[in-house]
Amino acid sequence: MRYRTRLTAPAAALIGTAAALTTGVPAQAATSKKSGRPDASPGPETLGDPVFPALGNDGYRVSAYHLDFAYDATTRLVEATATLTIRTTQPLTRLSLDALGLDIRSVRVGGRTAGFEQVAEKLRITPVRTLPANAWVTVCVAYTADPRRALPHTGWVATPDGFAVCCQPDSAHTVFPCNDHPSDKADFTFRLTVPGGLRGVASGRLVRTEQLTGDRTAYTYRSRSPIATEVVQITVGDYVIKDRQGPHGLPLRDVVPTARAAALEPALSLTPALVEWVEQRLGAYPFETYGLLPCNSDDPQAFDFTGLETQTLTLYKPNYLLQEESKIGSHMMHELVHSYFGNSVSPATWADLWLNEGHADFYGLLYRYERGWADSLGLTTMEARMKDTYARGDQWRHTSGPVAAPNAVNLFDSQRYLGGVLVLYALRQQIGEAAFSAVERAFLERHRDATASTEDYIALASEVSGQDLTGFLRDWLYGTKTPRMPGHPDWTVTPVQPSLAAPRSRRDSHHHDNSATL
Repeated sequence: MRYRTRLTAPAAALIGTAAALTTGVPAQAATSKKSGRPDASPGPETLGDPVFPALGNDGYRVSAYHLDFAYDATTRLVEATATLTIRTTQPLTRLSLDALGLDIRSVRVGGRTAGFEQVAEKLRITPVRTLPANAWVTVCVAYTADPRRALPHTGWVATPDGFAVCCQPDSAHTVFPCNDHPSDKADFTFRLTVPGGLRGVASGRLVRTEQLTGDRTAYTYRSRSPIATEVVQITVGDYVIKDRQGPHGLPLRDVVPTARAAALEPALSLTPALVEWVEQRLGAYPFETYGLLPCNSDDPQAFDFTGLETQTLTLYKPNYLLQEESKIGSHMMHELVHSYFGNSVSPATWADLWLNEGHADFYGLLYRYERGWADSLGLTTMEARMKDTYARGDQWRHTSGPVAAPNAVNLFDSQRYLGGVLVLYALRQQIGEAAFSAVERAFLERHRDATASTEDYIALASEVSGQDLTGFLRDWLYGTKTPRMPGHPDWTVTPVQPSLAAPRSRRDSHHHDNSATL
């Protein structure tokens, strides 16, 4: 089945080992000496991510989610049912989902009522009978969610007329119970029931509209490609849907607050040209549609970023998009590139985030400089920006760690963005522009609709370029000192100042706004 290809061998080994260490439960169930078959046990409550070690759950993989949301405009609550189709990877006496801040009403496994308890950020589920290995099972969770509930972290964005969601990196499970890790991508359908005057929209394409009693409408969306939980989009509001055509007939749709539609049109109309530019460099756009969702909120605390690459529908702060093209075009490209790096090819672990953000900034900056738009430092060429970034290399490695070795506090530091760009620039300098382009396209093709690790990228770059780049790239990605830049022996690194403060927690800072394309 497809989910077997979504986890690379190195990542699988890491996850299995970390699961055993974190939970005290073997990553694979013990084998009965009498029968020779695995003994049943509770599934490990982690996938062993190096950045978020408590995130995700093992013992099964999710094939599909069906989310059925009904929004009540009076109470502002969401009555929801999440139905998961899973396949067990070992016999399970109990399984768990990630869940936080959800009022669970009932759980059914295989159509039968199951026991459950909520412990910390886990929903532990005990089926009536042990689930055998390699079994296909449905898990149905009915619950109520309050998008305005105060939580330690949340994926909800409450708006005056409804909500949107921004789940990256680890907050999808505040919106729906799930195996909340990008390594376990799954197919999604969404059925959103809303009162008259509102519209429900989600990732994917609209496949059904139902007129219901009580002046309600149900909209059903389905994804053509699997989605990582962190980039799901579900939104309800007073929207107008603006359709336009992209290159090769690609359907583009923007989901725009009705009162803001006219003012936002200049920004929205830029998308077809952006898609055309990126397709020339990275190949055909990988999904069934693309567009923008300017969230209907001016609250500066609504979410801590400018834009977020939810699959097929990028979430934005609306006022940002009211600026002239030279102020927003580079970042619009950044978010569009995430459709390739981050959404189509998702990170195997959160330590691989630089693959997402480094690539998005790399092409976003190329787009900026091709148009002669000065960046935030007043620089107008990639070479000039990389020389400036190179000088900061040792300091960033001191305060934020190596590019591919983040932790939960510094995950979204500039090191994952511009630091990642510097690695890609060094690689292009080392192997040449033609070979670099071949590496990029081959990586996207090989890992499309799946996940990839940093080691996957290193291996593919070596294979495609015909050079053993293992040592070169590992020095750039994991070294504590900045390597020499190929082609620029005169570039120097500024000495480290140990007294500089460490970055603030990602919960307390505008972590996504470290993009150099802003």
